[in-house]
Amino acid sequence: MGASPSIIEMSPTPKKDAPTELPLAGERHERADAAANRARILEAARVVLAERGAEGTSLDAVAAAAEVGKGTIFRRFGDRSGLFEALLSDHLAAFQEAFLFGPPPLGPGATPVERLRAFFDGFLELQDGHLELTIALEKEKWRGPIGGYLVLSMHVENLLREVSSDIDAATTAQLLMNAAGVNVVRYLRRDVGVSLASVKEAMHPLLDGLSSQA
Repeated sequence: MGASPSIIEMSPTPKKDAPTELPLAGERHERADAAANRARILEAARVVLAERGAEGTSLDAVAAAAEVGKGTIFRRFGDRSGLFEALLSDHLAAFQEAFLFGPPPLGPGATPVERLRAFFDGFLELQDGHLELTIALEKEKWRGPIGGYLVLSMHVENLLREVSSDIDAATTAQLLMNAAGVNVVRYLRRDVGVSLASVKEAMHPLLDGLSSQA
């Protein structure tokens, strides 16, 4: 299986002979203020999202709740989409860590179909557990899929290639990801009232059928 790109940013390794430069007192204070502002904005965004939902979460509302200027949010996150991506990034990173390095069946050590089952169980849980946030991100999709989701779809592609070389892995991966997409989850969970357990169970036959391609 090919190596998947990571959504977890790694700190660059310092050159062996490079001098260590300590930040000045003013720079340390500025960095601490920036980190505190970022944390305050993210917490305010979580609160606003929980109270108002995806439709009512504007940058103006988040700025007011965080008691910062709207320009501060733009400088930190670029736009509304960047803010929502930052909110979801920790959850995506934890899920990625689990399917790349965790125990089977989600992690290595199980058959590819078993891993696909466990992956989509986890993906559906992720979507459902942060539904307002994933709905909000879906509305910002004009900028294309966020990096974390690209990693997820590439992982599905790699597992499909392990199932069989006869499968069109790239196309099938996108079809499966969309079958478990946020709009489908929102419709089934909120509009129809299907339980999460039933949604996951309904996904399994689609994945088990792939074994016939092996």
